[in-house]
Amino acid sequence: MNFGSKSKKRMVLETEFTGTPDPPTVEQIMEDVNRVCPGDLVFTVSHDSAEDLKASSSSSEVEARYLQSRRYIELHERLQEERGSLARWRDELQAAGESLEHSVMEVKRM
Repeated sequence: MNFGSKSKKRMVLETEFTGTPDPPTVEQIMEDVNRVCPGDLVFTVSHDSAEDLKASSSSSEVEARYLQSRRYIELHERLQEERGSLARWRDELQAAGESLEHSVMEVKRM
């Protein structure tokens, strides 16, 4: 028997990109949450840390943290937009520089 890679079954993958999948429905999310094991670390918070969080967080602190988070998200989005603008400007400047170099070479040949 040949146990080499030729005898293995190969999985055929779709080659055409169909875009992002549809987001899960509320029912699917609820089903996933209800199937979580009690010891799942994602949903586990120790009783002491939960009590500490409740005791240390007044509503004004929570509001301040919320506003700080919103501001961070807004700044992050703005930075991403500016990053795109800078990339476009860099490309335009590079093209202009190449055009200028070409023009200078033509003038020198005259």
